[in-house]
Amino acid sequence: MPSLQDPVTAVRGVGPKLAEQLATLEIETVEDLLTYFPARYDEMTPTNVQFAKDKQKLAVKGTVMSEPIISRYGYRRSRVAFRLLTGMDVVQVTFFNQPYLAKNITANMDVIVTGTWDAPRQTIKGTKVITKDLDQQSGMGAVYSVNKHIKQATLQKTIRQAFTQYERFIPTLLPVKLRQDYQLMERREMIAQLHFPTDRELAQAARRTAAYEEFFLFELRMLALRQANREADGLSIQYHNDEVRAFIKTIPFELTNAQKRVVNEICRDLKAPYQMNRLLQGDVGSGKTIVAAIAIYAAITAGYQVALMAPTEILATQHAQKLAKVFAETPVNVGLLTGGVKPKAAEQLRAQIAAGQINLIVGTHALIQDKVEYANLGLAIIDEQHRFGVKQRQTLREKGNHPDVLAMTATPIPRTIAITTYGEMDVSIIDELPAGRQPIQTQWLQAKQLETAVRFLKEQLATGAQVYIVSPLIEESESLDVQNATALAEEYAEIFAPTYQVGLLHGRMTNDEKAAVMDQFQAGDIQVLVSTTVIEVGVDNPNATVMMIYNADRFGLAQLHQLRGRVGRGQRQSYCLLLADPKTDDGKARMETMVATTDGFVVAQRDLELRGSGDVLGKRQSGMPAFKVGDPVADLKMLQIARRDASELLANPAWENTDEYQPLALYLHRHQLATHFD
Repeated sequence: MPSLQDPVTAVRGVGPKLAEQLATLEIETVEDLLTYFPARYDEMTPTNVQFAKDKQKLAVKGTVMSEPIISRYGYRRSRVAFRLLTGMDVVQVTFFNQPYLAKNITANMDVIVTGTWDAPRQTIKGTKVITKDLDQQSGMGAVYSVNKHIKQATLQKTIRQAFTQYERFIPTLLPVKLRQDYQLMERREMIAQLHFPTDRELAQAARRTAAYEEFFLFELRMLALRQANREADGLSIQYHNDEVRAFIKTIPFELTNAQKRVVNEICRDLKAPYQMNRLLQGDVGSGKTIVAAIAIYAAITAGYQVALMAPTEILATQHAQKLAKVFAETPVNVGLLTGGVKPKAAEQLRAQIAAGQINLIVGTHALIQDKVEYANLGLAIIDEQHRFGVKQRQTLREKGNHPDVLAMTATPIPRTIAITTYGEMDVSIIDELPAGRQPIQTQWLQAKQLETAVRFLKEQLATGAQVYIVSPLIEESESLDVQNATALAEEYAEIFAPTYQVGLLHGRMTNDEKAAVMDQFQAGDIQVLVSTTVIEVGVDNPNATVMMIYNADRFGLAQLHQLRGRVGRGQRQSYCLLLADPKTDDGKARMETMVATTDGFVVAQRDLELRGSGDVLGKRQSGMPAFKVGDPVADLKMLQIARRDASELLANPAWENTDEYQPLALYLHRHQLATHFD
């Protein structure tokens, strides 16, 4: 029987070539195709321009009064213009960068034009022109996010064909009670109204249904995963409490109350018989590394190995160096395994890991290669966990015999969002900074104040401090008027010569080149480090007191906060200078937020308010799930209700055995590990 899990090639008209094109949009099954929802809608019901408002999006039906004129300007840029008689009015229609339209439109042809109305100029800035089946055009036209591999019209046609072919086989997943309680649509109607809406109200009702369904299914998977983790066999790591207490006494500072609380939560999980799956959140500089060190030591006292996986070689190397110092007087043997380790040394290291001679292995994704075998892996720690995909994290979990997993992130996420969206994990938060840390003083300067900033840098350097200067790009870009790191490094080398040395760090350098520059900066041989955002995470030099960021308005708040966290890591007062001339209200608001607070959770909340969930909660920025329809920020209440409903359903062990729940049980079984995070 046909199923939504059929490959897209089962849809009539989809051959291997079109299937390849659809795959670039991550569409591989019929369900992927039917749930690839529109990004927006064009109003298709013709409007009288006499009643249209300026900047209104509209559709206008009329007769072409003049042959289209095409004019070209700039590189691959063009304009097609013609006059259109609509009702009693003649208006100008302009299409940009669609030169092929000139061949398709002729004088006296009846058309519908969609676009934006420019009232002062009596002009329509066109987005689309329709020349066929004009009488059938009404309602709203779905517009999809496409790429260079597939055309809008092809995707629209393919989705319509898939719906026609599979409409009878679309199961409704939400139970009757929930649909009645919240006045939600059946899944078949929801999909129809999202792709082919008959009016705006029905489209909104369908989107509301889709958002709730997406949240509900997501939370079901998260809670089912959590339940499965609890029920699965795990390690009970019986660490030596006296040894751990003795180790904590050797730490040269008092742990904060938040650190003590989190250490207790982690140690409780280590002893429990189920597999730990805990997320440790802490703002930059809050002391996550020492908490991780205590957990590492506890596992090693029980005879287990620990693996710590970091996203970059710089960060992995730094962790290995720092932990080697922390564990200098203990039986912890630290090994560093990254892609940059020479083949012969890597082979020797793998042999020592397999023999159990190294009990703390720090590295990048090299830790999860097939060739790496652990003697007795008990604890896996994933730093900046959102930078790894689901499969990479799962592979590390599968090394050894169900090791406990501690994931760490310095990307602050408001607690309600973290607890709700990381539903399969327990969440620990370090919400206080170590004693003696002074808040970083942040100042927003305009480009014309650059001389003042440079003077301040010289004053700081004269005290023996070091400085970061961050640029958004490596090389010049024609599209963005921004300073680039290479030019900046040359410029500052002249400004500070011969007294101070300037180094350059960017992502296109080899790992050896990066390591050499970082070593020189850490040793104080380089006083000024000009860098791209490659230093955003984990770089730690307590002697660096100033972070100056060029074109700061080009960065998101979360990234600015991470960059600022590279200073203020010692006892000295530190500073962050934001050079920016923002053109938008959002850009100004970001600068004002950075000046107003150094609390990462406040910054994160403001970031969510300014940008919504799209980028902030997307996989690129913080690793949280990229939902297709729902917005975890704007729809937080709905997300929390969906979580409660999912929890109530799973609390009833008999739910899977009733006929009504069969489609949902099948869906959950099929998608249990597909957690949106990859």
